[in-house]
Amino acid sequence: MARVTVFTLGGTISARGGDAARMTGAEVLAGLGVVPDAEVELRDFRRLPSSSLSFEDLAALAHEVRETVAAGSGVVVVQGTDTIEETAFLLDLLCVTTEPIVVTGAMRRPDLPGADGPANLAAALAVAAGPGCRDLGVLVVLADEIHAARLVRKTHTTSVTTFASPGAGPLGTVVEGEPRILLRPTTTSAIHPLRFDPAVRVALITLTVGDRGELLEAVDSRFDGLVVAAFGAGHVPTRLVEPLADLAARIPVVLASRTGAGATLTRTYRGPGSEYDLLHRGLVPAGPLDPAKARLLLHALLSSGAKGPAGYDRPGIAAAFAHLDGTGLA
Repeated sequence: MARVTVFTLGGTISARGGDAARMTGAEVLAGLGVVPDAEVELRDFRRLPSSSLSFEDLAALAHEVRETVAAGSGVVVVQGTDTIEETAFLLDLLCVTTEPIVVTGAMRRPDLPGADGPANLAAALAVAAGPGCRDLGVLVVLADEIHAARLVRKTHTTSVTTFASPGAGPLGTVVEGEPRILLRPTTTSAIHPLRFDPAVRVALITLTVGDRGELLEAVDSRFDGLVVAAFGAGHVPTRLVEPLADLAARIPVVLASRTGAGATLTRTYRGPGSEYDLLHRGLVPAGPLDPAKARLLLHALLSSGAKGPAGYDRPGIAAAFAHLDGTGLA
């Protein structure tokens, strides 16, 4: 019988009404109502809304998950859906293993009609125990869909089918309690296992029409890296080109798109403030990673010593992002 360790962190699946009270991990599992076909161990790790999880919480979680999968157990992490995609992607960078690691949660509280928590947890347990779900990286499982951590996004504030993988779709589904894998990622999320230092600071700035760059001025001495969520395929106002180039000479600056789907371009547009202009001024393309995940990858790279004589190893950081761009090159 497969072994699965369940880490409960809190979130909607454990909410008692609309206040701050949270059920214990044992109470969450008791709400499942069915006996999974696996030997299940519970770790009541945190009782927090996912918006309150800290880097220290996630670093500690990754440490325990690494130890757990090294002992031959699959893992299910149960948390609030607000930050599931970030927790899952960070675990994907830090916990390189053949064992299934699954993150799940709920969109409806257990006291509301149509609560989806028990079904999501049952599906996650089936995936974590499924031998066909090995070597897939970290997965997110909700609404009977199985998504890759680096692709999945929360796309709606309330829908129970909020999680989607734009441009790719789910890797598989859970049918009659059985995971069915239809697609497999061609590569892992990280070139090699990475570390994570909560003390590293990486800023994320989303550009908007009329942006004058005041927030860029706050980055210079406070942060070790920056991700810019730019317009379209990687464009910024002309007036921000020089400030961004100055920052990129001192710290890594990653160029992502605020659209939430699709890759940043490299050479389609070539005028001032275009992706071509910015990349030739030292910015690193995020490729298909959305800004939040690009921030986590940059954070992990800096934590793992991606530094060089000029202050940071731009080629190494660029290679880590290129590893995920779908070209098969790094």
